[in-house]
Amino acid sequence: MPLSPAEITLARRALLPAGLSDGLPPEAAHRAAIEQRLMAIVAGQGYDRVEPPLVEFEDTLLKGAAGVSAQTFRLMDPISQQMMGVRADMTIQVARIATTRLAQAPRPLRLSYAGEVLRVKGSQLRPERQFTQVGCELIGAAGVEADVEIIHLAADALREAGVATLSVDLLVPPLVPALFESLEVAPELAQMLRAALDRKDADAVAAAGGRIADILGGLLAATGPARGALVLLTSADLPAEVAPQRARLVAVAEALLAAIPDLHLTLDPVENRGFEYHTGVGFTLFATGVRGELGRGGRYHAGAQAETAIGFSLYMDSLLRAISPPPPARKLFLPHGAGGEARRRLAQEGWVVISGLEPVADAAAEARRLGCRHLLAGDEIVASGLGA
Repeated sequence: MPLSPAEITLARRALLPAGLSDGLPPEAAHRAAIEQRLMAIVAGQGYDRVEPPLVEFEDTLLKGAAGVSAQTFRLMDPISQQMMGVRADMTIQVARIATTRLAQAPRPLRLSYAGEVLRVKGSQLRPERQFTQVGCELIGAAGVEADVEIIHLAADALREAGVATLSVDLLVPPLVPALFESLEVAPELAQMLRAALDRKDADAVAAAGGRIADILGGLLAATGPARGALVLLTSADLPAEVAPQRARLVAVAEALLAAIPDLHLTLDPVENRGFEYHTGVGFTLFATGVRGELGRGGRYHAGAQAETAIGFSLYMDSLLRAISPPPPARKLFLPHGAGGEARRRLAQEGWVVISGLEPVADAAAEARRLGCRHLLAGDEIVASGLGA
């Protein structure tokens, strides 16, 4: 049946830009509950919450954040007449807070955050442009133990939130650029090899020939489940200049396998897409059968002082696809005139109480109309007949 003119007008009014959506019940409440649960988990590990503003001056928001500049919405501040940006990622904001407002706080500094971000465009796997980002940053600790703490915390938080099939992909973004520099690979060849590595195209890498092809082929072979990949990675013939990157990746992987023996951990020593500003070990979080990554993290330099830091960000839109929805709420209809004491008692017993605002002839029918499976009849709770 075609829509009426009034229905077409209403549909147009409800139309939102691509990548943006309304949060409706019960998903909005579920999202808020999971966010609250995640923040409680990281708070229990000593990560204190901070709340950066949604909008900042462009020069401070994007300082040291070249990777998100193209994803940032910009607008003119009518008061200062300066350009501002709407945050596309909260990590840089937290780093700014740590190295300015909290510069004198004892290190290592543990901070957490949760808030909405907005991006110019989505990706094929994650078309959402506005979503909630939840994360942690560990600032001022350079050791392997800090890397392991952050990854362990991300895994624990996701598991406790209800992700049953978690997978962590561990990588070291600086390794390949350092390898190209060590072997003095020409820029044109480096660009071609980088594209081939992104595609995991072993044949294209081999076609380059020479030592660089042999090394990169060995690194590609060391991509996969961690226990087998570690054997290949440790035996790869690498120049001395890149040995520290390999050593760090191996140390973190071995420590994670020891700390979380049942963790599904994979290695990818040649990946760096989306990790261009990272300076050490990075990682991506996935769940089997779920579109898009649940989150990512890694080591970077925070602030103008280039203070060492590592952190992670979780993406609530992807995360909710990996978690079973909650059971339907226990809704109960409270007929008009039942009184506030009954409403308080029922709420304390765990019911979601829907109060009648005026008398009705058939309380059970009204309960069904409002989606309540139960109602209060006198002093008893009885079924409304909904879904029977």
